[in-house]
Amino acid sequence: MFKKILLLFLVTLLFSCKNKEEAVVKTTYIGGQIVNPTLDYIIFSKGNHILDTVKLDANNFFQYRTDKIEPGLYSFKHSETQVFFIEPGDSLLMHVNTIDFDESLAYSGRGGEQNNLLIDLYLKNEAENQNLPKWYGLSSKDFESNIDSLKELKTKEYKEFIANNEVDENFKKVALANIEYDYYSKKEMYAAANRSNPEKLGEHYFDYRKNINFDKDELKFYYPYYRFMNRYFENIVCAEFNEKSSIDRNSFEYNYRKIQLIDSIVNSDSIKNNLLRYNAMYFLLNAKDSEEEQMFFEAFSKMNTNKKNLTEVRKVLDASVKLTKGNTIPNILVVNTDNVVKDLHSLIKSPTVLFFWSSQSAKQYKEIHNRAYEMKSKYPEYQFFGINTDTHFKKWRETVKRSGYNRSTEFQLENLTDADKKLVLNSMNKVFVVDKNGVILEGKTNMFNPNFEELLLGLLNR
Repeated sequence: MFKKILLLFLVTLLFSCKNKEEAVVKTTYIGGQIVNPTLDYIIFSKGNHILDTVKLDANNFFQYRTDKIEPGLYSFKHSETQVFFIEPGDSLLMHVNTIDFDESLAYSGRGGEQNNLLIDLYLKNEAENQNLPKWYGLSSKDFESNIDSLKELKTKEYKEFIANNEVDENFKKVALANIEYDYYSKKEMYAAANRSNPEKLGEHYFDYRKNINFDKDELKFYYPYYRFMNRYFENIVCAEFNEKSSIDRNSFEYNYRKIQLIDSIVNSDSIKNNLLRYNAMYFLLNAKDSEEEQMFFEAFSKMNTNKKNLTEVRKVLDASVKLTKGNTIPNILVVNTDNVVKDLHSLIKSPTVLFFWSSQSAKQYKEIHNRAYEMKSKYPEYQFFGINTDTHFKKWRETVKRSGYNRSTEFQLENLTDADKKLVLNSMNKVFVVDKNGVILEGKTNMFNPNFEELLLGLLNR
């Protein structure tokens, strides 16, 4: 079936271009199939700018055509997000199964091979980084030897690809950055893991930092590049603290110093603004003091030059401040399994834990429900309400029934957009703990936090 759709695209391309080579070069096609879709559309973006929202057909295929595209990195989103490289005239086809999103992603058509290389490098990086901690106990020399070998294998793969394929120079920069900045990230991760043992780091361990370019605009939305830079700035801030002391990465002091460094080191406005936005969001979503949140926002607003980012962060600030301890939780509307709309406040009769889940991640909702039942058995004084963030009522109710969850404590958001604005649902692991009157006791934690059980006990004994 997938080969048939490729043939259809190619035929469409030939006829629509009317045998004019110039039109073929300028017209770009992106299509493919989503297996086990969780939504009925796919979103194409260039950085933070949405290009188009494309509907899936009855067979879960999609088709997008444009005559206005520049060579470079773009992204597509269908519950999860992945980047791809495209040039004018490409006829790129994607095939992905949402059950195993990244691992199943495959490309074909013109532009397919180079994107298969990018996703292969990405998967190798992710697998390596998961196994990296077992090397943190090695000497820096042995650690570097190991990651040098990994880098060499990927560089060889890249060179073989370039030797056998004619590709755009911009693509070469992207592929090399994927290899290079992931390598740098590994070195920063090792340094962070051995922060309390600085003697392990050789005299020339950080020499690679001399090669860092903080102003590569062509990579301004590329994950390996941003991941490295965030780890780099974290390590620079941590180096200013006593290596034997603990660091609160959610503290005002830590995060304020981080954006100061970003502002002073990064010259590219677009990259600087994106880094500032990311770190401002992180701080506001984890901070617990409204005065510090306001101070941080004021500092951010002086460094940031992107009006859209400023508006977005201000909205998060306004919502976040209302969710700090001592405020009453917003009285959002939810739907029970009988399809009856209820207001949240009417459901809260005793100290309550509100947790969130989505059918799009079976692993997440199973783990968080298991954790909720464990906590409920230990602390029966609390109500535990599971709130679903999907928009399909029947599918949600069927999941509740199939999973054997208590229907009296399961609800679905009646208006996701409104609830997201008021509750700032940035993470499915987010949890609110409120008293019997709906007053927030803790609004920025999660049930998998090692101190969560201690928190519940402490709130009961107040």
